[in-house]
Amino acid sequence: MSQIRVVLVGGPAGLPAERRVQSVGSAGDPVKLPLGAGYEHFRHQGERTTVDGEEALVYRWVMRTAIAE
Repeated sequence: MSQIRVVLVGGPAGLPAERRVQSVGSAGDPVKLPLGAGYEHFRHQGERTTVDGEEALVYRWVMRTAIAE
């Protein structure tokens, strides 16, 4: 299965730039990124961009959830 490159936009300012480029299996797959004591959630809302000469989907931050103990 090929991976789709995505760029994460929004969310906490402390999210490192190198973690803002991720891969997903399908454009409908959300991204749930662990950060600190929680998860940052990102979803595709139809936007696209170019990263290093390749097309990528833009995923926007939608919410944060706490890690369950």
